[in-house]
Amino acid sequence: MFSLNKNPVGIFDSGVGGLTVFAEVKKALPDESVFYLGDTARVPYGSKSVDVVKHYSLANVNLLTALGVKAVVVACNTASAAAVSFLQERFPNLEIIGVIEPVVEYLLTRPELKRIGVIGTNTTILSGAYQKALMRGNKDLDISAKACPLFVHLVEEGLFEGKITEMAIDMYLSEMRKNPPDALVLGCTHYPMLRNVISDYFGGRVEILDTAFYTARKLAAVLLENGMTNCGGNIEGDRFFVTDDPNSFKATAGLFLGCNVDNVFHI
Repeated sequence: MFSLNKNPVGIFDSGVGGLTVFAEVKKALPDESVFYLGDTARVPYGSKSVDVVKHYSLANVNLLTALGVKAVVVACNTASAAAVSFLQERFPNLEIIGVIEPVVEYLLTRPELKRIGVIGTNTTILSGAYQKALMRGNKDLDISAKACPLFVHLVEEGLFEGKITEMAIDMYLSEMRKNPPDALVLGCTHYPMLRNVISDYFGGRVEILDTAFYTARKLAAVLLENGMTNCGGNIEGDRFFVTDDPNSFKATAGLFLGCNVDNVFHI
């Protein structure tokens, strides 16, 4: 079912990590306008309680709906684990997609992947969101999970490779490397920036899964199924909204996207 819905897609994250999702959404849906909201004044979410993350997430969706978005992607693993069901109940007429279910759905189509590793923030890993979702689909999976909180700081400092990054990876993943998984889920939207060095750490023998890629595919399917796509109509253009200093966001966003980021507004 095709239609012409020029309203923007909304994406929110606790900061800049969700820009990996933004990039994949733009690849999958080049005709869509995207409004990105980075809650940079309250980053990180990974160390916050579930109730606090729900509160912040509700405020983010309220802001995006006020801006007229037609769907929302929760581009934060912590918020996806803590708040997606809560948000879907609060906004029953709005399509809300998290970053956990899409990659889980993909993994469940790959029965040859029997050992699954998951890395993420403390809150994401302690929530067991990935583990529970995977086990609901296949109780025979062997799942290992590890919180890697320093990875966020390394990425935001632009340390995508090098000795410090390699030491942090070894500190967190040395046990997992002894008995490596078939696939490793990067359960934080910052982590794709470390994808190559993590893959090298496992000798290229582990399939590295970027949740952003599968989330963008899921969004594209949902928009198409619900007749919400913008089929070639003029779009308003992408915009970036932040709750703290726009200049700081611009600098870090440039590292993530590999280009200058304009149209950044404090909100």
